[in-house]
Amino acid sequence: MSEPGTQDKDDSTHFWDVRPLDPDIVHHPAVVTQFEKRASDAQLRVADKITAFAGSMNFVYLHALLFALWMVVFERSPWPMLTLAVSLEAIFLSTFVMIGQNRQAAFQQAKADTDYAGVNSLLEENTRLTRAVHELTRDLHERLIDNAPPPTGEHKDQ
Repeated sequence: MSEPGTQDKDDSTHFWDVRPLDPDIVHHPAVVTQFEKRASDAQLRVADKITAFAGSMNFVYLHALLFALWMVVFERSPWPMLTLAVSLEAIFLSTFVMIGQNRQAAFQQAKADTDYAGVNSLLEENTRLTRAVHELTRDLHERLIDNAPPPTGEHKDQ
């Protein structure tokens, strides 16, 4: 039996399901937001699966096998249909690469915005604390030095 919110390895999952973020790791808020956005949109999940497969060695092996099979069995040199198919595939794959780059750019922007907001709030807090320390220092200086009794001159050199 698994804990609530997790799945056993025996549970069947659909190919298009998104694996959840690792709960043992503290994730940046921008990562969580981006993950939830991508997980909720079917088109983005499909694009993610395609780019994940197209960026794998299985993709390379499959294409090497298919191209070799095509060149030997189905078509003779100069392989005009294979050239057409590969060109069309390259067009679509480049689109998925651009989708991935757009996703990465959006994530980086969201992360930068979140980081800026956090750093800016820390800067404001540090400025407030620095001003408070300055006020306390001024008050101490005023009480200890400005209001101190003048030296009496009782201190003699021996």
